[in-house]
Amino acid sequence: MSVLGELRRTVAQLHGELTRYGLVAWTSGNVSARVPGSELFVIKPSGVGYDELTAESMVLVDLQGEVVEGSLSPSSDTATHAYIYREMAAVGGVAHTHSPYATAWAAHGSAIPCVLTAQADEFGGDIPVGPFARIGGEEIGVGVVETLRGSRSPAVLMRGHGVFTVGASARDAVKAAVMCEDVARTVWLARSLGELTRLDQADIDALHDRYQNVYGQRETRAGAEREVRA
Repeated sequence: MSVLGELRRTVAQLHGELTRYGLVAWTSGNVSARVPGSELFVIKPSGVGYDELTAESMVLVDLQGEVVEGSLSPSSDTATHAYIYREMAAVGGVAHTHSPYATAWAAHGSAIPCVLTAQADEFGGDIPVGPFARIGGEEIGVGVVETLRGSRSPAVLMRGHGVFTVGASARDAVKAAVMCEDVARTVWLARSLGELTRLDQADIDALHDRYQNVYGQRETRAGAEREVRA
């Protein structure tokens, strides 16, 4: 399968993760992925049910949000995704959800304070809240980029709207959306028990560094050296 064909398939399948984890309702929410080595990305079509999505129904657009290939209209959030890709070169995937607890924080206009080790691991601190912006143009993208540039978080709560997450790949962006909702729910429940105490910044930094650079399966130094020599 071609790189583009594989990317279409991956993006279509990742939308199933949004429903699996209860991050969306009806046809709200979307995932996109940058096409490597090009100024194009693949995104969900607008208003199409998740159980109807296929690799073929994904829409290929350029970084100005113009359709390059596809018979369906792209997501109403296409201009937002396009702006993020233009302004954040390291981003390879974007996800947008209206997951209940995270969106409740967005409706309240409040960042999620870093009171959990899991939050320090994944987000490197508070999950920030961005400004309100109307849907349809680049304004949301501008708010996402400006907010994330001052944060280690791959997630932003857009005031009165919902969640946008970014990652090196579309899968990474979806993972961030799943983890954002998990954190949002847990911290919301904890707050109902009383005042919250944010983790010390030194602990947040250490936890984030460990998770990003040590946790999980890492290629051995010997293996890396063999690959370089090859």
